Amino acid sequence: MTTTLEATSPGFIGRIPVRNIWLLLLYASQLYQELPGSRRVELEDAPDDIPELVAEILTSAVARRMRRNLNTDYQRRQHDLNRVRGRINLLRTERRQLLQRARVACIFDELTVDTPRNRYVKGALLRLASVIRADLASRCRNLAAQLERAGVQTEIDSNRLRHSLAMDYLGWTDTEERQMLAAAQLAIDLAIPTEESGFSLLPLVNRPETRGWELYERAVAGFYDAVLSPNGWRVTAQSPATWQLADSTPGLRELMPGMVRDVVLERAGRRIVIDTKFTSIIVTGQQGKETFKSGSIYQIYAYLRSQENDDDSLSLNSAGILLYPAICVDYHETAIIQGHQIHFATVNLAADSRNIRKQLLRILNDGLPHSLS
Repeated sequence: MTTTLEATSPGFIGRIPVRNIWLLLLYASQLYQELPGSRRVELEDAPDDIPELVAEILTSAVARRMRRNLNTDYQRRQHDLNRVRGRINLLRTERRQLLQRARVACIFDELTVDTPRNRYVKGALLRLASVIRADLASRCRNLAAQLERAGVQTEIDSNRLRHSLAMDYLGWTDTEERQMLAAAQLAIDLAIPTEESGFSLLPLVNRPETRGWELYERAVAGFYDAVLSPNGWRVTAQSPATWQLADSTPGLRELMPGMVRDVVLERAGRRIVIDTKFTSIIVTGQQGKETFKSGSIYQIYAYLRSQENDDDSLSLNSAGILLYPAICVDYHETAIIQGHQIHFATVNLAADSRNIRKQLLRILNDGLPHSLS
């Protein structure tokens, strides 16, 4: 089935029309996984208001956390002191001749609120304050100032902020804390530059398509994980696959390229492999004929056929979806190729949030009959 889309004037990521980048960022975020269903729908239904809604979630969580005391941790310090604390740094002490001044270089662990987690939350508050309405921005800045007075330093570098969260992200089970960090993570992603005026619609106008590809892949995986997991589906993103090799020469295994499937859905005798492509589904040949891209077809074919194994019943009839963003034309074509159903589909990212959600679910229902039942 092929249909022509109505003309719209959305923002763009490269050549791909995208109505609202906030929705993709939401789907790709950990916050989308953490929130209850009703709160999730509230965010989806108002994609233009996502920054404000994220700010409300984040500021409420931070305020509650500060009333209960901030997260603390031991941090390694090194100072020149007038008494011994922890271990003595003999090299520094001797090199700087500190003993002559009645001092000694010490290395010690100190309990502090200036943790990577608290720095990350503070950075998220400051980032959000630049893209939301005045009253919420003031609340964000006030909470950031309270963190500053408590001793939490400001980290400006976004890469270091991400690294600090990655180093501190595991090992905590508090639901409120988890939601606070998930909201902070989305806030860092939301604070992106734009060339559009106003603050309600902030598309990525001149961002590279590679960034859009990563975001699109994460958004599709995040959406299906949040929506399907409660119904018994197991959703795996970036799932590695190995080649079924036999009678190979000693060096071949090391030379074979790796296979990583974007999204794999499994439940009750059903396996669906989704390969996301952030480009046009169509290529025009030398004689002007439009066709699906052969390289993508070979890729999804390899993902399905190379995994066939009699000991893995799901591998013998697994289905595949090549999922592209729509550019002017919407495609939904399905065929069975050597026992595997393959669906060539597009999702119109220039549509509103409700239609995008319906499209993503319809791709599984219409293209792959009974896959959600």
